[in-house]
Amino acid sequence: MSTDAIRFDAARGIDRVGGAAPAGRGRGAQAAPGFDRLLAQQLGPQAPAEPLRWSAHARDRLVQRGIQVTPEVAQRLEDAVQTAASKGSRDSLVMVDDMAFVVSVKNRVVITAVDQASMKEQVFTNIDSAVVAR
Repeated sequence: MSTDAIRFDAARGIDRVGGAAPAGRGRGAQAAPGFDRLLAQQLGPQAPAEPLRWSAHARDRLVQRGIQVTPEVAQRLEDAVQTAASKGSRDSLVMVDDMAFVVSVKNRVVITAVDQASMKEQVFTNIDSAVVAR
């Protein structure tokens, strides 16, 4: 074991002072790639999220309750599910205006849809998060 002093230089890393440099690490060595770059390389290109699917039960509830899902509402619902996914949610209650949707975030499936009139005595179970879509 050497008794050489060690110096830290943020630009170059750790160097020995007064001793020989380890083999393969001369003054001309390039800095190691940053963590962000290494992580991005390992993850590869991110595929766009698949579109939300609607369960048969959710489609039935849309018809039964007269809920209209416009393209704007659908986009807000998609964005809310993306937000829930980024926070690690598995099953979310997503509130969009006067409507509520229970969504399996992991599977990207809308499980049920509830209008304002039906929410008065509704209890939402088996969810781990709630998102208010803006």
